[in-house]
Amino acid sequence: MSDDVQTPRVASNWRPRHIAIVMDGNGRWAQQRSLPRTAGHREGAKAVRRVVEACVERDIAVLTLFAFSSENWCRPRREVEILMNLFLTTLRGEIRRLDVANVRLRFIGDHRAFSPTLQDYIRKAEQRTMRNTGLTLVIAANYGGRWDIVQAAKQAAADVAAGRLSPSDLTSETFHRYTCLADLPELDLFIRTGGEQRISNFLLWQLAYTELYFSERLWPDYSAGDLDAACAAFASRQRRFGQTGEQVMQDQHA
Repeated sequence: MSDDVQTPRVASNWRPRHIAIVMDGNGRWAQQRSLPRTAGHREGAKAVRRVVEACVERDIAVLTLFAFSSENWCRPRREVEILMNLFLTTLRGEIRRLDVANVRLRFIGDHRAFSPTLQDYIRKAEQRTMRNTGLTLVIAANYGGRWDIVQAAKQAAADVAAGRLSPSDLTSETFHRYTCLADLPELDLFIRTGGEQRISNFLLWQLAYTELYFSERLWPDYSAGDLDAACAAFASRQRRFGQTGEQVMQDQHA
Protein backbone atom coordinates (compact mmCIF):
# COMPACT_ATOMS: atom_id res chain seq x y z
CA MET A 1 0.00 0.00 0.00
CA SER A 2 1.27 3.50 -0.84
CA ASP A 3 2.40 5.56 2.13
CA ASP A 4 0.07 8.33 0.85
CA VAL A 5 -3.01 6.19 1.66
CA GLN A 6 -4.32 6.21 5.22
CA THR A 7 -6.63 3.62 6.72
CA PRO A 8 -10.21 4.93 6.55
CA ARG A 9 -12.27 5.02 9.69
CA VAL A 10 -15.62 6.29 10.88
CA ALA A 11 -15.42 8.92 13.59
CA SER A 12 -18.67 7.92 15.32
CA ASN A 13 -18.50 7.05 19.02
CA TRP A 14 -14.87 7.93 19.56
CA ARG A 15 -13.03 11.06 20.54
CA PRO A 16 -10.33 12.73 18.52
CA ARG A 17 -6.85 11.85 19.72
CA HIS A 18 -5.28 15.10 18.51
CA ILE A 19 -7.05 18.48 18.51
CA ALA A 20 -5.60 21.74 17.19
CA ILE A 21 -7.14 25.13 17.94
CA VAL A 22 -6.74 28.60 16.45
CA MET A 23 -7.72 30.73 19.43
CA ASP A 24 -9.36 33.67 17.68
CA GLY A 25 -11.43 36.54 19.06
CA ASN A 26 -9.47 37.98 21.99
CA GLY A 27 -9.35 41.48 20.51
CA ARG A 28 -13.01 41.55 19.51
CA TRP A 29 -14.02 40.24 22.95
CA ALA A 30 -12.23 43.21 24.53
CA GLN A 31 -13.58 45.74 22.04
CA GLN A 32 -17.16 44.62 22.70
CA ARG A 33 -16.55 45.54 26.34
CA SER A 34 -14.73 48.83 25.58
CA LEU A 35 -11.53 47.32 26.97
CA PRO A 36 -8.02 47.39 25.48
CA ARG A 37 -7.22 44.44 23.22
CA THR A 38 -4.66 43.26 25.75
CA ALA A 39 -7.47 42.59 28.25
CA GLY A 40 -8.85 40.10 25.77
CA HIS A 41 -5.49 38.34 25.57
CA ARG A 42 -5.41 38.01 29.36
CA GLU A 43 -8.92 36.52 29.39
CA GLY A 44 -7.85 34.27 26.56
CA ALA A 45 -5.10 32.85 28.77
CA LYS A 46 -7.81 31.81 31.26
CA ALA A 47 -9.66 30.03 28.45
CA VAL A 48 -6.47 28.11 27.66
CA ARG A 49 -6.44 26.77 31.21
CA ARG A 50 -10.11 25.70 30.96
CA VAL A 51 -9.59 23.89 27.68
CA VAL A 52 -6.39 22.17 28.82
CA GLU A 53 -8.18 20.93 31.94
CA ALA A 54 -11.09 19.72 29.79
CA CYS A 55 -8.75 17.80 27.51
CA VAL A 56 -7.05 16.17 30.50
CA GLU A 57 -10.44 15.12 31.91
CA ARG A 58 -11.52 13.71 28.52
CA ASP A 59 -8.31 11.77 27.89
CA ILE A 60 -7.39 13.69 24.75
CA ALA A 61 -3.87 12.63 23.78
CA VAL A 62 -2.62 15.85 22.14
CA LEU A 63 -3.78 19.46 22.13
CA THR A 64 -1.98 21.89 19.81
CA LEU A 65 -2.64 25.61 20.33
CA PHE A 66 -1.73 28.41 17.92
CA ALA A 67 -0.34 30.92 20.42
CA PHE A 68 1.60 33.28 18.14
CA SER A 69 1.95 33.03 14.38
CA SER A 70 4.93 34.12 12.32
CA GLU A 71 2.64 36.84 10.89
CA ASN A 72 1.67 38.23 14.32
CA TRP A 73 4.88 40.28 14.41
CA CYS A 74 3.02 42.67 12.07
CA ARG A 75 0.70 43.73 14.89
CA PRO A 76 1.27 47.02 16.73
CA ARG A 77 4.59 46.93 18.56
CA ARG A 78 3.05 47.55 21.98
CA GLU A 79 0.58 44.70 21.54
CA VAL A 80 3.39 42.34 20.52
CA GLU A 81 5.40 43.34 23.60
CA ILE A 82 2.42 42.67 25.86
CA LEU A 83 1.80 39.32 24.17
CA MET A 84 5.42 38.30 24.74
CA ASN A 85 5.23 39.34 28.40
CA LEU A 86 1.93 37.49 28.82
CA PHE A 87 3.46 34.41 27.21
CA LEU A 88 6.34 34.48 29.68
CA THR A 89 4.26 35.20 32.79
CA THR A 90 1.68 32.54 31.85
CA LEU A 91 4.44 30.00 31.32
CA ARG A 92 5.97 30.85 34.69
CA GLY A 93 2.60 30.68 36.43
CA GLU A 94 1.29 27.48 34.82
CA ILE A 95 4.33 25.21 34.58
CA ARG A 96 3.94 23.71 38.06
CA ARG A 97 0.20 23.17 37.57
CA LEU A 98 0.80 21.44 34.24
CA ASP A 99 3.55 19.29 35.69
CA VAL A 100 1.34 18.15 38.58
CA ALA A 101 -1.41 17.35 36.05
CA ASN A 102 1.04 15.06 34.19
CA VAL A 103 0.95 17.29 31.08
CA ARG A 104 3.92 17.18 28.72
CA LEU A 105 4.76 20.54 27.15
CA ARG A 106 6.11 20.92 23.63
CA PHE A 107 6.85 24.09 21.70
CA ILE A 108 7.05 24.31 17.92
CA GLY A 109 8.13 27.20 15.74
CA ASP A 110 11.18 29.36 15.15
CA HIS A 111 12.04 30.65 18.62
CA ARG A 112 15.18 32.53 17.68
CA ALA A 113 13.21 35.80 17.52
CA PHE A 114 12.19 35.50 21.18
CA SER A 115 14.12 37.03 24.05
CA PRO A 116 16.83 34.87 25.65
CA THR A 117 14.74 34.77 28.84
CA LEU A 118 11.70 33.39 27.02
CA GLN A 119 13.79 30.88 25.08
CA ASP A 120 15.30 29.70 28.37
CA TYR A 121 11.86 29.22 29.96
CA ILE A 122 10.68 27.29 26.92
CA ARG A 123 13.62 24.90 27.28
CA LYS A 124 13.09 24.54 31.03
CA ALA A 125 9.36 23.86 30.62
CA GLU A 126 10.00 21.14 28.05
CA GLN A 127 12.72 19.55 30.17
CA ARG A 128 10.65 19.64 33.37
CA THR A 129 7.65 17.92 31.77
CA MET A 130 9.33 15.66 29.22
CA ARG A 131 8.68 12.46 31.19
CA ASN A 132 5.00 13.19 31.84
CA THR A 133 2.63 10.67 30.27
CA GLY A 134 -0.71 12.48 30.15
CA LEU A 135 -1.88 15.11 27.69
CA THR A 136 0.79 16.45 25.33
CA LEU A 137 0.24 20.21 25.09
CA VAL A 138 1.89 21.66 21.99
CA ILE A 139 2.31 25.44 21.86
CA ALA A 140 2.89 26.82 18.36
CA ALA A 141 4.77 30.08 18.85
CA ASN A 142 6.33 32.08 16.02
CA TYR A 143 5.06 29.22 13.92
CA GLY A 144 3.74 29.10 10.37
CA GLY A 145 2.64 26.13 8.29
CA ARG A 146 4.72 27.25 5.32
CA TRP A 147 7.74 27.68 7.60
CA ASP A 148 7.23 24.11 8.84
CA ILE A 149 7.20 22.73 5.29
CA VAL A 150 10.23 24.79 4.26
CA GLN A 151 12.31 23.78 7.29
CA ALA A 152 11.37 20.14 6.65
CA ALA A 153 12.45 20.50 3.02
CA LYS A 154 15.78 22.01 4.10
CA GLN A 155 16.45 19.12 6.49
CA ALA A 156 15.57 16.57 3.83
CA ALA A 157 17.79 18.34 1.29
CA ALA A 158 20.65 18.37 3.79
CA ASP A 159 20.27 14.62 4.30
CA VAL A 160 20.27 14.06 0.54
CA ALA A 161 23.42 16.20 0.16
CA ALA A 162 25.11 14.25 2.96
CA GLY A 163 24.21 10.91 1.41
CA ARG A 164 21.90 9.92 4.27
CA LEU A 165 18.83 9.95 2.02
CA SER A 166 18.34 9.11 -1.63
CA PRO A 167 16.03 11.44 -3.61
CA SER A 168 14.13 8.37 -4.79
CA ASP A 169 13.39 7.50 -1.15
CA LEU A 170 11.71 10.83 -0.45
CA THR A 171 8.00 10.04 -0.13
CA SER A 172 5.11 11.62 1.71
CA GLU A 173 5.89 9.36 4.66
CA THR A 174 9.61 10.13 4.80
CA PHE A 175 9.00 13.87 4.33
CA HIS A 176 6.51 13.82 7.21
CA ARG A 177 9.30 12.71 9.53
CA TYR A 178 10.97 16.11 9.11
CA THR A 179 7.91 18.14 10.11
CA CYS A 180 7.28 19.50 13.59
CA LEU A 181 4.69 17.01 14.85
CA ALA A 182 6.06 13.88 13.20
CA ASP A 183 6.28 11.90 16.45
CA LEU A 184 2.70 12.65 17.54
CA PRO A 185 -0.66 11.17 16.48
CA GLU A 186 -2.16 12.44 13.23
CA LEU A 187 -4.25 15.58 13.62
CA ASP A 188 -7.94 14.61 13.85
CA LEU A 189 -9.85 17.81 14.61
CA PHE A 190 -9.08 21.46 13.81
CA ILE A 191 -11.10 24.09 15.69
CA ARG A 192 -11.14 27.81 14.99
CA THR A 193 -13.06 30.13 17.28
CA GLY A 194 -14.27 33.66 16.67
CA GLY A 195 -16.42 33.05 13.60
CA GLU A 196 -13.65 33.21 11.01
CA GLN A 197 -13.33 30.31 8.59
CA ARG A 198 -9.67 30.33 7.63
CA ILE A 199 -6.69 28.11 8.35
CA SER A 200 -4.32 31.11 8.57
CA ASN A 201 -1.10 29.26 7.76
CA PHE A 202 -1.50 26.79 10.63
CA LEU A 203 -0.34 23.16 10.33
CA LEU A 204 -0.74 23.14 6.54
CA TRP A 205 0.97 19.78 6.09
CA GLN A 206 -0.79 18.13 9.02
CA LEU A 207 -4.31 19.30 8.04
CA ALA A 208 -4.49 17.15 4.89
CA TYR A 209 -7.17 14.79 6.29
CA THR A 210 -8.27 16.70 9.37
CA GLU A 211 -11.91 17.47 10.18
CA LEU A 212 -12.52 21.25 10.31
CA TYR A 213 -14.86 22.85 12.85
CA PHE A 214 -15.57 26.57 13.09
CA SER A 215 -17.15 28.13 16.17
CA GLU A 216 -18.75 31.56 16.52
CA ARG A 217 -17.62 31.69 20.17
CA LEU A 218 -14.92 34.26 20.91
CA TRP A 219 -11.95 32.55 22.50
CA PRO A 220 -12.14 34.19 25.97
CA ASP A 221 -15.66 32.74 26.33
CA TYR A 222 -14.72 29.24 25.13
CA SER A 223 -15.68 26.50 27.56
CA ALA A 224 -15.54 22.75 28.07
CA GLY A 225 -19.07 22.63 26.69
CA ASP A 226 -17.89 24.23 23.46
CA LEU A 227 -15.13 21.64 23.22
CA ASP A 228 -17.69 18.87 23.73
CA ALA A 229 -19.83 20.33 20.92
CA ALA A 230 -16.85 20.23 18.56
CA CYS A 231 -16.05 16.64 19.56
CA ALA A 232 -19.70 15.64 19.07
CA ALA A 233 -19.64 17.11 15.56
CA PHE A 234 -16.43 15.22 14.89
CA ALA A 235 -17.96 11.96 16.12
CA SER A 236 -20.90 12.36 13.71
CA ARG A 237 -18.71 12.53 10.62
CA GLN A 238 -17.56 9.73 8.35
CA ARG A 239 -13.85 9.95 7.54
CA ARG A 240 -13.30 8.41 4.10
CA PHE A 241 -9.70 9.29 3.21
CA GLY A 242 -10.47 9.16 -0.51
CA GLN A 243 -12.70 6.08 -0.43
CA THR A 244 -16.46 5.99 -0.88
CA GLY A 245 -18.82 5.85 2.06
CA GLU A 246 -19.83 2.35 1.06
CA GLN A 247 -16.21 1.16 1.14
CA VAL A 248 -15.72 2.61 4.60
CA MET A 249 -18.87 0.91 5.91
CA GLN A 250 -17.78 -2.41 4.39
CA ASP A 251 -14.37 -2.10 6.08
CA GLN A 252 -16.04 -1.32 9.40
CA HIS A 253 -18.13 -4.49 9.18
CA ALA A 254 -15.38 -6.73 7.78
